[in-house]
Amino acid sequence: MLLEGKNVIITGASRGIGRGVATVFAKNGANIAFTYLSSATKAKSLENELACFGVKAKGYKSDASNFIAAQELSKSVIEDFGSIDVLVNNAGITKDSLLMRMTENDFNLVMQINMNSVFNMTKAVIKTMMKAKKGSIINMSSVVGVKGNAGQTNYSASKAGIIGFTKSTALELGSRNIRCNAIAPGFIETEMTESLEDDAINNWRNQIPLKRVGDPEDIANVSMFLASDLSSYITGQVINVCGGMLT
Repeated sequence: MLLEGKNVIITGASRGIGRGVATVFAKNGANIAFTYLSSATKAKSLENELACFGVKAKGYKSDASNFIAAQELSKSVIEDFGSIDVLVNNAGITKDSLLMRMTENDFNLVMQINMNSVFNMTKAVIKTMMKAKKGSIINMSSVVGVKGNAGQTNYSASKAGIIGFTKSTALELGSRNIRCNAIAPGFIETEMTESLEDDAINNWRNQIPLKRVGDPEDIANVSMFLASDLSSYITGQVINVCGGMLT
């Protein structure tokens, strides 16, 4: 129960990595406030699933890439939960295309949702964390934000931006006992990867020293470490969770 009694916000938690993080956190005693954009049915299902672990769980229909919505979400969570101890900035999208074919809209949309949501949500929670003189912020970057990837200039740029934002935030807030770290997942098997051909998945697997793709729980376990007091002397870091792909 490494997170017992902690109140956590997770953006984009109705599926994939976000859902995996929410589940592992709840198993370890955290109360979960999570956001979703479309499916109220999935959100309610996740609420019920998390509540089975004896914690408080509530979904909020909210767009983290909207500054005002993020501010309102923070206020609602404080009213409902009393405090915010941990923020997991997980919400994000992809709009993959070679640069020659990429539209201005596809570039701007990915940057807005992936990068702006991290800024908006961090701004929304830091006042309450500063008042409490504690907090942990965990930002989901990507290995392509570290090394780049053909066909993902927009996504890579947004994830690289998150790394720079993470390091600067850690420097600004460290004196207030607020930590900020980033996780850079490698190839993780989620709903977003289900449409890939078997050959493509095998190609990725062959590039990974551990010879397997990751699953959401691999990311969730590292997130749990960064959210817990076990990592109380760790801030401003980027942890690659990629099976050794960047080694």
